[in-house]
Amino acid sequence: MKRSLSCLRCGSSMDFYGEEQLQLGKTGWVLGDLSNLLAGALKTEIYRCPMCGKLEFFSTGTCCEKGGADASRKSCPECGAECDQDCCQCPICGYEYGS
Repeated sequence: MKRSLSCLRCGSSMDFYGEEQLQLGKTGWVLGDLSNLLAGALKTEIYRCPMCGKLEFFSTGTCCEKGGADASRKSCPECGAECDQDCCQCPICGYEYGS
């Protein structure tokens, strides 16, 4: 879904730049990139201002859509739905982890 955006910095109309998947997680000292690979990716839309170069990122999905290894999944204590360890909110009931 492409959006009609004005740049927050200079007010110019922003151009749709494309869709990318941003890697979640981080590289660890012991396991290297393994934990990063299991963390999944977040689908995003990117918009760019042609005047000042500002970029805006918008999520088009949730980190819970990735699927993948069971070792990186957790169950919601409210509804029992499965989602990635990196998710901060249950995609089904909205329960916020860590609250």
